[in-house]
Amino acid sequence: MYPQQQGFGGYPQYPSSGQYVGAPPPSAGFSVGGGYPGGGYPTGEYPPPAGGGGYAGGVESGGDSYGDNMGAFSSKEVRMGFIRKVYSILSVQLLVTVAFICFFTYHNDTRMWARRGGAVLMFVALGVSIVSLCTLACCGGVRRKFPGNFICLAIFTLAQSVVLGFASAFSNSQAVAMAIVITAVVVISLTVFAMQTKIDFTACTGVAFVALIIFMVAGIILMFVKIPFVHMIYACIGALLFSFYLIIDTQMIVGGNHKAQVSPEEYIFGVITLYTDIINIFLYILQILNYANSD
Repeated sequence: MYPQQQGFGGYPQYPSSGQYVGAPPPSAGFSVGGGYPGGGYPTGEYPPPAGGGGYAGGVESGGDSYGDNMGAFSSKEVRMGFIRKVYSILSVQLLVTVAFICFFTYHNDTRMWARRGGAVLMFVALGVSIVSLCTLACCGGVRRKFPGNFICLAIFTLAQSVVLGFASAFSNSQAVAMAIVITAVVVISLTVFAMQTKIDFTACTGVAFVALIIFMVAGIILMFVKIPFVHMIYACIGALLFSFYLIIDTQMIVGGNHKAQVSPEEYIFGVITLYTDIINIFLYILQILNYANSD
C-alpha cells in the first residue's frame, strides 16, 4: 500500500511562493520590469539649450529595474558611488559653462564680437548641442560605453556653453552675475529639499509632462506676441517649471523609496537631465532680470 501523496502525481507540491520545496532561493538582484521613455524639455526665449532632462531608457519605474541593476542599486555603497559620480561630472560641466559665460560677458573684445558678428558660430554651436544631446538621449550604446559617452558629453557641454555665452553677451553684466548667484542658491536649496523631503515628486512626472507641453505651445504662440510683461510672466513660469523638474530629477538620481529612479549604469543620463534643468533655470532667471532692468 503506497502512502498518500500531496499535490498531483507524486510531484513535490508547488507552493504559493513560486518555488519548489527544497529549491535554492533565486540569486539577488534578479528583477523584472523596466522603464519607458518620456519627453524632453522645451526651449526658452534665448538661443535655446538643446532638449533637456526628460526620461529615457535609464529610468526605473515603480521600484522595478531597467535591466538587472535594481539589486545592485539597492546597495547603499552602489547608490552613493552613483550619486558621487553624477554630481562630480555635473560640477565639472557647470564650472566649464560658468567660465564661458564669464568670458563672453566680461571680456570686452569677445563681448563686442559676439554682438556684432558671431551669429554663425552661435547657430553652429546650437546645432552641435542638439545633435550631441539627441545622440546621448537616444543611443543607449553610446551613452553607456566609455569613452564614447564622455566624448559626446564633452562636445555637448562645450557647445551648450558657447550658446549660453552668446546669450550672456547680449545681457547686462550685472544681470548675468545676479543670475548666476540666484541660480546657484536655487539649485542648492532645491537639491537639499529634494534629498530630505519625504514627498515623492517622481510620482508627478505625468503632471509635469503635461505642464511642459502646455508651456511649449504657449512659447510658440508668444513668438508672435511682442508684449514684454507677458514674456516676463512666461519666464517666471519657465523658471518654476524647471525648478520642479530639478526636484523630480534629483529624486530619481537619489533613488531610495521613490517611484521612479535612474539605473546606476545611466550616470550620463542623470548628468544631462540635471545639467539641462539648471541651464534652463539660469536662462529664465536671466530673462526675468533683463526685463526688470529694461524698465
